[in-house]
Amino acid sequence: MLPSFTKVTQAFLSDFSLLQQHFQTTLYEALIGLFISTCLGVLLAFLMDYSTWIQHSLYPILVLSQTIPTISLAPLLVLWFGYGLMPKIILITLVCFFPMTMNVFTGLKSIDTDYLTLLTTMQATHWQKMKYVKIPFVLPAFFTGLKIATSYAVVGAVISEWLGGDSGLGVYMTRVRKSFAFDKMFAVILLTSIFSLLLVGIVTLIEKKVLHYQRKSGE
Repeated sequence: MLPSFTKVTQAFLSDFSLLQQHFQTTLYEALIGLFISTCLGVLLAFLMDYSTWIQHSLYPILVLSQTIPTISLAPLLVLWFGYGLMPKIILITLVCFFPMTMNVFTGLKSIDTDYLTLLTTMQATHWQKMKYVKIPFVLPAFFTGLKIATSYAVVGAVISEWLGGDSGLGVYMTRVRKSFAFDKMFAVILLTSIFSLLLVGIVTLIEKKVLHYQRKSGE
């Protein structure tokens, strides 16, 4: 049941070209889902920060949404949207948007109010407060949420492909599971881990560049 690392490596190398084809599909789905969840999460966080009424209305729903296992929604998504790309993107978005929303919202709430009060006394507009205080100060929290969401996106993409389809690492995983090729299943797990680490590494690199540029421009 538990193949050796040598067998997993051999399975990885023997099916490398096939894994590449499935990998491209998973990458495409993960990036689209991550992009949508990032935009949605940031928008919801700023809306909750802007309006107490929106915060009190949405916050309990956001928390409640995390008590429902996302995988349990998969059959419903297939019934509603079929076996195409749409249910997979929705599932990835549901998995990823919560860490983005909560991290950005927490970052906004942790900003020192003295900065905002100072800008208010200077009659700064809402956009000027966003530009000079909120966006710069929330960037570290944003990147923390983005790194969590990025790792979730890959896993979410693979799980979403268990719903069905023609291509993707999850589809490949389902097929090799039926033939009890456990070495190939672990090869997918290995590839998924490498893929996640690579994406998180890219986000970390972008974070360092952006925050470094921000510190230099603030000097």
